[in-house]
Amino acid sequence: MVGRLLRMKRLLTLGLLGLLSACQPAFATDRIPTAAEQYRRTLVRSAHAEWGLSAPIATFAAQVHQESRWRADARSPVGAQGLAQFMPGTAEWIAGLYPAALGTNQPFNPGWALRALVTYDRWLYDRNQASSECDRWAFVLSAYNGGQGWVNRDRRLASASGADQLAWFDSVERFNAGRSAANFRENRNYPRLILLRYERIYLQWGDGVCGERYTL
Repeated sequence: MVGRLLRMKRLLTLGLLGLLSACQPAFATDRIPTAAEQYRRTLVRSAHAEWGLSAPIATFAAQVHQESRWRADARSPVGAQGLAQFMPGTAEWIAGLYPAALGTNQPFNPGWALRALVTYDRWLYDRNQASSECDRWAFVLSAYNGGQGWVNRDRRLASASGADQLAWFDSVERFNAGRSAANFRENRNYPRLILLRYERIYLQWGDGVCGERYTL
């Protein structure tokens, strides 16, 4: 009897998982690329070294997923390079800021790129306050994509317009302090894709920061 109940429970669980999967969009980009696994340990080690054992591994993994789909040789049309898609000037700047941790900038070196990504994210995190951890990371990611200066200007515009400058979602994200339409659209999609779409597919790797905002 107990065995039958366990089998029935397992079948019901599998059926529910299948139903949930069927309800979600079947985007190829929502799957973890095969190439990601070879860099998993390096990312975890780098994140723990910079952020401690509570590092949001799933968030970092989702960011790499969005940046390069885990292609170490990725090069964007505008010149961004490697797993973390650093522009040459940014790679040189962050390497100079943290010479002991990063040494010479090597954006096409996977180990260097992942160390630099979590280090730059920390630098941005320390400069952005928010009403929630999820919102704080949205500010961080907007800055990673478009620069901290733009985030500061968008916050000021939001505040001057009566919006909450400590909330990203449905608040600061609505305000454009001067970006082109294309750059604004890209920058606003960037945090949403990472935090609300890709982060959850990497939760088997470690914690994320926006679980309360996940939707089917």
